[in-house]
Parts: sequence; structure tokens; C-alpha cells
Amino acid sequence: MVKKIERALISLTDKSGIAGFVKELADLGIEILSTGGTAKTIRQAGIKVMDVSEFTGFPEMLDGRVKTLHPKIHGGILNQRENADHQRQCAAHGLLNIDLVAVNLYAFEKTVADPQCSLADAIENIDIGGPTLLRASAKNFHDVTVIVDPADYPRVLGEIKEQGNTSLATRFSLAAKVFALTSSYDTKISQWLETVDVKTNNYFSGA
Repeated sequence: MVKKIERALISLTDKSGIAGFVKELADLGIEILSTGGTAKTIRQAGIKVMDVSEFTGFPEMLDGRVKTLHPKIHGGILNQRENADHQRQCAAHGLLNIDLVAVNLYAFEKTVADPQCSLADAIENIDIGGPTLLRASAKNFHDVTVIVDPADYPRVLGEIKEQGNTSLATRFSLAAKVFALTSSYDTKISQWLETVDVKTNNYFSGA
């Protein structure tokens, strides 16, 4: 028996197509969790959404550096639904499943392409929560659908409408896409940092 998706976490830098995608999820009875600007965009579209801070009982803090880094989020993603011990721990700690995660990352490459970009600006555009959510979701692909590309919305919605969840094959391919993205993202950060003199905040010549 296919277990239906009950809850989705949506946190997007690229908000293209978000209103239509989230509305269809909500119309299917899926609870929507979100953060910051994404939650605002969803509400403006007239769609019910719960802030992650309300879900966790813990506020966003440190100028937004800490939003989703919480056991109620990562426990909800990483628990194995068929693992009885995991389920006992979830029940004991009040963890609810998060079955779908749609996240894309801070635009680091775009930020550092600006000649006026400082080291401080670049550092603040290194995404921490996003890759953590993506990697957790991709690791648990047996139970969680993870989306990094709006082009995958129709495929995911089609399968959910048809059977209440995505297929294992779809979840696996989407998980592989995540690790390709996070690998590329970290490589770009590393390569850019190698061009900077941290003492002077200047770019090395030829960078």
C-alpha cells in the first residue's frame, strides 16, 4: 500500500511556478510548511501555510542563518517509515513526517559575479540550511520526495494525483539530482574562495 504524502516543506530562492505548484499540493490535502519570503509568497497567493518556526516552536534567528536546522524538521525528514525503532522515537518526541521537500539554494554564483561583491556578502550567500535539507531528503529517498528544479513539478504532481505519492524510481532520480547539485554548489564556493585574500578582501589577479 502506497503511503500518501501528508506534509511538504517548501523553501525557494527561485520562486517560479511556486503558486501553482503549492496550490495543487494544498488542494490534495497536503499540509504546507515554509519559511520567510517563500511563506509570504504562498500566503499572497491565498494558500494556507504554516511557518517553520510555528511548526518547531523555535524562532528563526541569527539574521536568518538558523531557520530549518531543528530536530522536528530533520527528524521528520530522516526517519525511516518502516523502521519500528525510528517510529517509537518519533512518537516519543512528537516528530511528524515531512514527506516532500522543495528547496533551491542561495544564488552564490550570481552574488560573486558582481564585481562589487565583498567577502562578507559572499559568505552570507553560502546556503547552509538548504543543502542540509536537500541532502537529508535525498538520503531518505525511500520515504521522501525532494525537488530542486521547478521543471520537476509536473512529474511529481502527476504521480501524487495518480497514486498519492511518487514512485521509488522518481524519488531515486530526484535524489541523484540533489547530490549533483550540492556537489557543484560546493565546488563553486571552493573555487571562488581560492581567489580571495582573506586579509585584504581582495581578489587575486587573474581570478
